[in-house]
Amino acid sequence: MELLKQRIQEVGVVVSDKVLKLDAILNHQVDPVLTMEMGREFARLFRETKPDKVLTVESSGIPIAFTTALHLEIPMIFARRKKTLTMDQDTYSERVPSFTKGIVTDIMVSSHLLHKGERVLLIDDFIANGDAARGLIRIIEKAEAELVGVGIAVEKSFQSGGSSIRDRGIRVESLARISSLANGQITFD
Repeated sequence: MELLKQRIQEVGVVVSDKVLKLDAILNHQVDPVLTMEMGREFARLFRETKPDKVLTVESSGIPIAFTTALHLEIPMIFARRKKTLTMDQDTYSERVPSFTKGIVTDIMVSSHLLHKGERVLLIDDFIANGDAARGLIRIIEKAEAELVGVGIAVEKSFQSGGSSIRDRGIRVESLARISSLANGQITFD
C-alpha cells in the first residue's frame, strides 16, 4: 500500500536494525485517514473469505482492526492483556512474548465472544517474530473457530514472524513489507 509506505518513510524512526518506531501513525498517535484506508484495503483483500469477526490484540492493533470490521460490517474483538473486574471468568488465554516490550504477557478473549465455527480474520499493526499472531491463532483454535486469514499493516520480513505463519498454510497479507532497517534506512520488499 503506497500511502502507508510513504507515511512510514516520512515519520518512521529507525531505532536499531530490528526496531522501527511509528508512534506518529500507529502506536501512540493514530492517523485516522491512513487507518481508514488500511481498513478499507484489508476489507477488499479479505471480503471473499466471508469473515464473521475481526480479532486483534490490544492496543495498537485496535484502530486498524476496527476500521477493517467497519468496512466489512462485522464485529471486532480484541484480546486483552490484563484481566478486568468485568471480564468473564471463562476465557481463552495464551502467554505470548512481546518483541518491543521485552516481556511475556497473557492475552485473553472472553469465551462468549468467540464461538465454534465462526470465521475469524486476524488483523494487527506489526509482525516481527510473530508471537502475538501465533498466540491469537491458538486462541482461535481453542474456540474451534476458523481462521480465514491474517492482515498485517507492517511486516518486518527480515524477521521470521510472517514466514512462520505462511509456512503453516495460512494466508498472510501485509500492506507494507520492510526487508531491512540496516544503516538507519528503511528498505521495502
